[in-house]
Amino acid sequence: MADSLQRPSPGARTLVTRMVRASKIDPSLFAEVESDRDASAQAAVVVMLAALANAVSIAGAPLAMLALGALAALVGWLLFASAIYLIGAKLLPESGTRPDFGALLRAVGFANAPGMLKLLGVVPGLREPVFFVATVWVFVATVTAVRHALSYTSAWRAVGVCAVPLLASYLLLLSLVSSVGDAPPSGPGADEPPVVLP
Repeated sequence: MADSLQRPSPGARTLVTRMVRASKIDPSLFAEVESDRDASAQAAVVVMLAALANAVSIAGAPLAMLALGALAALVGWLLFASAIYLIGAKLLPESGTRPDFGALLRAVGFANAPGMLKLLGVVPGLREPVFFVATVWVFVATVTAVRHALSYTSAWRAVGVCAVPLLASYLLLLSLVSSVGDAPPSGPGADEPPVVLP
């Protein structure tokens, strides 16, 4: 009887229901998906849907960009969760931390659910504020997911563990963009080196 009260009904385990609960930053949702190994595929779908919402909001985005964005999001999800696992479970664990990479991966995946808000970015003039709200929302959900997955008592430790890889990826992206911007032009119309005659 007690087990039936604790175990969520099949309806509560549907993807849409779980995404809504993740968007509400429901702590019980993160605890639920951590222990549900079958939720890994759902977590991957959440990550891809959030990436597609991001790409769709870009006017005139080609289909190839949508597919590439979904693939990049999956890779980013794995890298981000790996960084959090390394920092949070290995470098900065609390006494109660019992690391489980699969549980952390699922929780972080579902934390992307608020990213669906980016679909509203298709409305002219709403893209920047919607993206700001969605980014903050996803970060708060991720902090909550990480805090539960790593059994942290300190919310600030979870904030720090999430912020470090985010800041590192931002700096890496910034350096890549600046290096591309500083690259010399190539192709037709590019300046060619002067020809030195003997």
